[in-house]
This record gives sequence, structure tokens and C-alpha cells, in this order.
Amino acid sequence: MTTVKTPAGEQAGGLTGAVKSRLQQLLAFASLVVIYAFFSIVSPFFFSYGNFIAILFSTVVIGTLAIGTTFVIISAGIDLSIGTGMALCAVMSGVFIVNLHLPLALGVPLTILFGGFMGLVNGVNVAVLRIPPFIATLAMMLAAGGLALVLSHSTPIYFTDIAGYTDLSSGFLIPNLPNAVLILLVIAIIAGVLLTKSVLGRYTYSIGSNEEVTALSGIDVRRWKLGIYAFAGLFTGLAGVMISARLGSAQPATGMGYELQAIAAVVIGGTSLSGGKGSIIGTLIGALIISVLNNGLQIMSIPQEWQNVILGAVILVAVYTDRIRKKEA
Repeated sequence: MTTVKTPAGEQAGGLTGAVKSRLQQLLAFASLVVIYAFFSIVSPFFFSYGNFIAILFSTVVIGTLAIGTTFVIISAGIDLSIGTGMALCAVMSGVFIVNLHLPLALGVPLTILFGGFMGLVNGVNVAVLRIPPFIATLAMMLAAGGLALVLSHSTPIYFTDIAGYTDLSSGFLIPNLPNAVLILLVIAIIAGVLLTKSVLGRYTYSIGSNEEVTALSGIDVRRWKLGIYAFAGLFTGLAGVMISARLGSAQPATGMGYELQAIAAVVIGGTSLSGGKGSIIGTLIGALIISVLNNGLQIMSIPQEWQNVILGAVILVAVYTDRIRKKEA
């Protein structure tokens, strides 16, 4: 009898998988500590509370996108549309709240749901039309980028007259802790619980481990793939709200490159590109590594082009490490 690989399945198959998963998380965390220590030695300003909060603040958008992407990658999929999709959601937030004058309590949820709708479209293309995830989400990436420019008339939408919108990101419910960071922590906890304790999480692992066996066990794989992509899209919508609240405007050209950083954060955190393995904690560690690198390189006045080179090298190392893990497994 074939065993579908889920968190419970890993326990049934022995402690090896769980131990390896913990070791991968510890390795990622150790890398984060080493990188943080290096920049602290190089620049005394880096090791300060103010800069620590700045790092957390800059992690919010990448972390939010990466959390949603974790579900997709664990299911053996990919989503290249999250960057421009985030920009489109930011524009839609401006359309709902600024142009249509909807209250925040309605405009923000509608924006998040719009992100879920984009994810649902990706799910239909992947699960129903059987288009490879890379191609389906690449098409959505191009479409979302174009729609963001069309709907905004290629000009930013400003929230300067909208009371409370920027407080979603830079306000303080807890002293010295920006609301954006608090929101990231809350959604990470929720996503972590759903991934490890809910039916959605179990089927996400199961589909990524062995889709054929999952289907043979009586699970409607197409329906659950739709749910996974739609659920991940909600985080894209939330990221659109967070970045527009942080900037105080919806920038239609913002978003390119965020998908690569989010996917890199997921892989660095130990999620396998082959599917079936991953965790929210690892993804957060990966997002922090990306933010620490960006922050430290900026403090060292490294030119932007070299920052991109270094980030590209980190992504290559992360993917190569994932291939080694897969080969050993």
C-alpha cells in the first residue's frame, strides 16, 4: 500500500523526515545569524534597534508574498504572478478606496478578495485547463502588469486624503512595533496552523508529494488545487494593501522582482521546489535572510547592480541545495 506523504505521513514513516526538516530550518536560521553578525561587525549602525525594526518592516511585503507562495510550492506548483499581481491589487485598493470612495472596512477586504480571485484564475488555468504552472502564472504576470497600468492610467493613486490607510502599515498598536510587522506575525501564525493542522494543509502536502496517489485515494485534486492557488492569492492581495499603505500610494509599476525574492525566501527556508516539503517558519527565516542581505548591502553602499548579482547567487545556491536534498532523499 502506497503512503501519501503528509505531516502525519512523515511521522508514520519514521522520524527521519521530521529530523531533516528541523535540521534544514536550523541551518537556515544559523545562516541568518551568521549574515547578521557579519554586517554587524562591518557596520556598527547595522546592529541597532532602529535598524532591526527597519529590517522587520522591510520583510513584511516579501514575507507576506512568500507565505502564500509556500502553499503553492509545497503543492509542486509555482506562481510567477505575485509581484505584478501585488501591484495590481495595490491599484485596485486605490480604485476601491480613492476613486469609488469605499470605506476602509470594505475597500481593504475587497482588495484582498481580488487577490484571491487572481489566484483562482491561476488555479483554473493550472488545474482545469492543465496549463503548466510556469506558463499559466507567467501569463498572469504579464496580464496583471498591464492591467495595473491600464486601470491607473499609468499614474500613481495617492491615499493622502484617506484617514487611517497608511496606519495599516506604519501605525503602532503596540509601541515601537509597526502594525505591518504585527500583521505579518499574525498571518504567519494563521498560515502555519492551517498548513500543519487543517485539511487544506494536509492535502497541500499530499498533492505535492504524489498527485497521482492523492487522486487515487479519492481526493478531488483539481478542486483542492483551485483552493490552494486562491488561498495563496489572498496573500498577494494583502501584500498589495501593505505596500500601498507603506508608500501612501498605489504605484502601478511596482512589483517586478518581488516574485523572485519571495520564491527565493521560500526555497532558502527549506521548501522543496519538487513539492511535498516546507514550513512557514522556514519561509519567514528565508524572508529575513533576503531582507538582512538587502539592508546590509545598502548600508555598505554596495551598488544596486551588485546587490542584484549577490541576490542572484543566493538564489542559485538555494536551488542547488534543494536539488541536493532531493537527490539524497
